[in-house]
Amino acid sequence: MLAAILTIALVVQDQSPLRASPQDSAPRQATLWQGEWLEVRGERQGFLQVYDHGRERPGYIRPQQVRVYRLEESSAPQLQAVVEFLRDTSGAEALGIGYTAALLRAANSSQVGPELFDAMGTFADRLAKRASSRKSNDEALAAHLDVAASYGVKLVSLEQEGRTRLCYDGEAFRRVLALGGTPEARLRAALALTRPECIDPALRQVERQALDEWRASVLEQVDTGTLPAWQANRLHLRRAEVYAALAYQWARRGEADKGAKASEHSVDELARVLKSELADEDRSAYAVAAVRVAASRWASVPAPETLAAGPRLELAPGKPGETCLRLVDEKSTGTPLATQCTYGLVWPSSIRRSPQGTSVTVAVQLLEGWTELWVFHQEGDGWLLDALSPATTEPGVGYVELAGFTPDGSRVLVAREALVEGRIKSSFQVLKRDTLLPEKTAERPDDSGTFKRWSTADWRNRTLAVR
Repeated sequence: MLAAILTIALVVQDQSPLRASPQDSAPRQATLWQGEWLEVRGERQGFLQVYDHGRERPGYIRPQQVRVYRLEESSAPQLQAVVEFLRDTSGAEALGIGYTAALLRAANSSQVGPELFDAMGTFADRLAKRASSRKSNDEALAAHLDVAASYGVKLVSLEQEGRTRLCYDGEAFRRVLALGGTPEARLRAALALTRPECIDPALRQVERQALDEWRASVLEQVDTGTLPAWQANRLHLRRAEVYAALAYQWARRGEADKGAKASEHSVDELARVLKSELADEDRSAYAVAAVRVAASRWASVPAPETLAAGPRLELAPGKPGETCLRLVDEKSTGTPLATQCTYGLVWPSSIRRSPQGTSVTVAVQLLEGWTELWVFHQEGDGWLLDALSPATTEPGVGYVELAGFTPDGSRVLVAREALVEGRIKSSFQVLKRDTLLPEKTAERPDDSGTFKRWSTADWRNRTLAVR
């Protein structure tokens, strides 16, 4: 015997009252929100007689507050048309989720493809972004979140910088990648699944590396061949960020070869971005990605030739997980000129020395996206160490790199970039060697005659600061 076909009423108006009897003056059984569904059991006195399975209670509702559908194959085209309309309608995410769920129930197996899961993921992801907005904090939003949860949509709550962010767990997007779909749909799925702001900051290092390896595998499932350039740019930017993170993580674990390949991959992906095709909303993402890539680019830079006679840096293991830098000189009696140990990642390929041998610099990456420049400089008969940070803020996203020395060695040229108050700030500075205080600062290298004249060819060929 065939099961009866269910007829449902999808609520399309927020705060719709479910009445105890078919009169507007009847007691309110419940307040319904868009996207909720009710089983239709009849009609009386201008009201639909319904049953609310979620609250396990019968009631009555006005027909204009709902849309009625029979969950059968013939209803699929109607439901599909509404889903396509709602997917670009901001604020209607809960209603879209309800319609998509109804479509999945009404359609036969041959009609269920990746496009339906793409729609479900789009609604859920947009609802999570809306809930995470600082401006969103109202009764309707809370109700819409409950409606989404009633359909099995899972949103994960993360504590970040004193505020709560909601992120969609991505189940529908995983189905899009598994089932295939258009390149645009696969791109949306990959970008949503690998969003950096939805990474739990409490993850341990091993867990974070495993996650980034998975993120890289997801991004590689998208082919840019038929994508418009502005969409392909987004994929290249995300890949660049992920591989830059892996370069740092693999290098920390002593897997230098894998770290070098990841770094090369990140630089290559950044180079594939067509700046002329960047969407306005992607320009800041491009700047942030470039800084992240630059922070770990030393992983793929070949080690310099052995320095001639004079002060040089030697790296030696310290405590577990620690690297010690020893500044030595053949003229010394075996006692290092200076010593400093760090738990940061020291890049040997970044070691440089001034022509007079009065300064030796090295890049030290303290965090995944934060690289400092350590400067050993001679003062009288002794040596001092100063660490130049990307910005006078809490470590986050930024780097400092050596651009060269003036011929007399009295000035040090550095480039700094850092994420400060939501935007990337760049500066090209000429520092006094003895104090390392800025003598000249410019926003572009060509704006400073000294910097433009004496920055080295090696720096100009490799830097990402000049984009």
